Amino acid sequence: MNLSIIAAFAYGILAIVGGIIGYIQARSKVSLLSGSISGLLLILAALFQLQGQTWGSILAVIVTAVLVVVFTLRLVKTRKFIPAGLMTILGMLALGVMVSQMVALR
Repeated sequence: MNLSIIAAFAYGILAIVGGIIGYIQARSKVSLLSGSISGLLLILAALFQLQGQTWGSILAVIVTAVLVVVFTLRLVKTRKFIPAGLMTILGMLALGVMVSQMVALR
């Protein structure tokens, strides 16, 4: 198991938990739905990577990049570090790990 798989799995769990927290605190169904979908996609991408399917890492990079953009836009709009800033930073870290693993495997 490489760091890319761990990063995809961990960021997926964070996305799901964040969506649940967003729903509990603000009754935001959008947070629950988007957090669950993106989190499950990241977990599936990690599982596909475990099976040796290279497109799993591509899926993880795409989903993580989209989340980084979404959370960056939300941070600019709300200026609140939690959750947007935290998820942006963690997403950039996860994305860096994923891309560096992809480059190292080539």
